[in-house]
Amino acid sequence: MTAPALVAVAPGSHDPRSATTINALTETVACMRPDLRIETAFLAPGDTSFARTVDRLAAEGYDEVVVVPLLVTPGYHADMDLPGAIETVQRRHTGLRIHATDVLGSSWGTLDVLDRRLRAALTDARVRELDGLVLAAAGSTDQLANQHVARVARAWGSRHKLPTVAAFATAAPPATGEAVRALRTDGRRHIAVGSLFLAPGFLSDRAAELALEAGAVAVADPLGDDEEVARTVLARYAVGAVELVPIPA
Repeated sequence: MTAPALVAVAPGSHDPRSATTINALTETVACMRPDLRIETAFLAPGDTSFARTVDRLAAEGYDEVVVVPLLVTPGYHADMDLPGAIETVQRRHTGLRIHATDVLGSSWGTLDVLDRRLRAALTDARVRELDGLVLAAAGSTDQLANQHVARVARAWGSRHKLPTVAAFATAAPPATGEAVRALRTDGRRHIAVGSLFLAPGFLSDRAAELALEAGAVAVADPLGDDEEVARTVLARYAVGAVELVPIPA
């Protein structure tokens, strides 16, 4: 019996660095599980890569597909865009079973990746002292998504015993610059910014720019292509594959 195909779906971006990072991540996933059929697709207005990918898998005889959203937090892409795209292709392939998993989310493993990216940024900036952290994320009109980021920020701050503020690049306050200034108002002078973005792009660049303008001493790169992130993708796939197993009546 052929295992379900894994389709890793990321938001589309005009920034070529985003697709390069996503493709590198899925290549890492594929190296971990060479026995699986693994494809990458993107969701954006006018981008048909997801539909074309599913069409190709169906034509090759796959009858089960697990879709893993390459998103760190829930929000519009996971709640609206992806279900709509799946519904569209499902109408063309009535015999194909498609299951979308939860987003990647955040765990202690995510904190480890944040730490690695931050250490690299601190080394590059030759920073040896920290007294505050900001965790930057995209932001969402969905308050549950923003609350998720706030929880990750609290856990990250607790790990390092430092005051930590969640900040957002869009849709919700505070922006990264505001978060840095708030910590400076409290007397903090060595503030670094972690990036809860999966891949680089306009929003992550804007968050970094605002933070540095406000006096941040270092800004970490997005999570990107990391084995811990790849393991999370495979963990989501494993749960999704089990969900596709029929339960006897």
